[in-house]
Amino acid sequence: MPDCYTDRLSAAPGEHFALHASARGGACRLEIARIGAGRQVVLTQEGLAVGDHPTPPNADRDGCGWPVACEIEIGADWASGYYDIVLTDAAGEACHHFVVVRPPEPRAKAAFVLATNTYLAYNWWGGANAYCDVTALMSRKADLPTAMAGAIGVLSTQRPFPQLLVAAPADIPRLVNLRPRGFEERPFAGDPTWPRRRELSPYDRSAGFLNKWEHAFATWAEGEGLALDYFTDGDLDAGPGVLDGYDCVIVAGHSEYWSAGQRDALEAFVDAGGGLAIFSGNTGFWKVRFEDQGATFVCHKWKGFEADPVAATRPALATHLWSHKAFARPEAEITGLSFLFGGYHRLGNCAARGQAGYTVYDHRHWALAGCDLFYGDVIGSDLPFLGYENDGCRFQFDDEGLPRPVAKLGVPDALEIIALAPCAFGEDEDSGYPPLIPPENLDIIARDVFQDESPATYRGLLRGHAVMAAFARGQGQVFNGGTTEWPHALAAGDAYVTRITRNVLKRFGAY
Repeated sequence: MPDCYTDRLSAAPGEHFALHASARGGACRLEIARIGAGRQVVLTQEGLAVGDHPTPPNADRDGCGWPVACEIEIGADWASGYYDIVLTDAAGEACHHFVVVRPPEPRAKAAFVLATNTYLAYNWWGGANAYCDVTALMSRKADLPTAMAGAIGVLSTQRPFPQLLVAAPADIPRLVNLRPRGFEERPFAGDPTWPRRRELSPYDRSAGFLNKWEHAFATWAEGEGLALDYFTDGDLDAGPGVLDGYDCVIVAGHSEYWSAGQRDALEAFVDAGGGLAIFSGNTGFWKVRFEDQGATFVCHKWKGFEADPVAATRPALATHLWSHKAFARPEAEITGLSFLFGGYHRLGNCAARGQAGYTVYDHRHWALAGCDLFYGDVIGSDLPFLGYENDGCRFQFDDEGLPRPVAKLGVPDALEIIALAPCAFGEDEDSGYPPLIPPENLDIIARDVFQDESPATYRGLLRGHAVMAAFARGQGQVFNGGTTEWPHALAAGDAYVTRITRNVLKRFGAY
């Protein structure tokens, strides 16, 4: 089948991007379509000459270096959004890539920032990603621990994406167990039939737009008549001022990787009076950076102060957890919550019999206005609403029986906790069942984040909560839904989640 990639992930009307491609059999058909609630084709080109080019060694790190197949100019009438690029060869086989069209100037009140850094971190085309030597794992040449040791921290943006990551079909299973684990049932992680049939890697469902979280949110927003201007994570990293003119910024699904420039832009936006609406989980967890004018994505994760050559002389540029003591800038300062205090729900043996919904505590909070919700009600357990990754905080109950935040690791003292549910940051080693979730490096977290390697710290790290919360920062406001699965609740038409989402976006000026 053909393969292709673009030299950039976003462009504005009047700007160009280059399509690099390789295909056997010569001429291909190119189609570009905007994806939202529907699919609107904006460009077709027949007979595109594409050569057959080899994949160089270390393409995952160094890129492909294929020649340009064509240059595409973004049309003046191309609305801001996610655009699916489809290249079909003479045999009828197709590959997908994408470009995000950003507006030349604000056209909407809300900016929707796609989690493209997460796409890049999970991209294993050519062999490895930031997590694992995925090709070795999928070919069974390496077991999981060995393959994880083959993760790379320098990744090229100049290569294709695995197709199940970038162009998932509509029936791709969610990253959540739809039912609780039965009595003495072996823990599971979804239905194994679909992944085996489609040769799905463990990393393909965690990122990407098509038929995943952001696509679900965009579809819901268009159904609401809510106008959105689209940006990539990289657009926010490019320089100050990109969010000028907006009242609201939205992230959804799995916005896991933030660069320093991106975070600076978001903090400045909120401090100046903007509203940051987070309908995401595991948000802003890892610090990353770009090099080579965006051609290289640096994401050393746990090895950030060992493998990164800049760490010794310029530690502020290193890549690791945002909550690492060396940065003194935990993500909860801007998100209000952290994955370190949350974890997994209804996946493997992590809260495997969890309720999969939030229990309401502060039913008088403005975000729940008009929701017909009261103390102790549970939201979304039938969906399930909670699953995969969730963010939280430590808390204590006050004399009125309401949870109040423990101001720890950047969690604001004034955080308003609305709803809660238990999560697990990892699986219990003594459960008697083999683990399904790759273990987090609890020793590194205890040492470099909490600076406390006591057994109590280790045990506490495995116990967390998903939290729905809001707080004021500077002149602005932040709402954090605390779960990756928020857009799926909107797609399911859940009345409670829909009303909460409208309340947040109206308060933040998105409508």
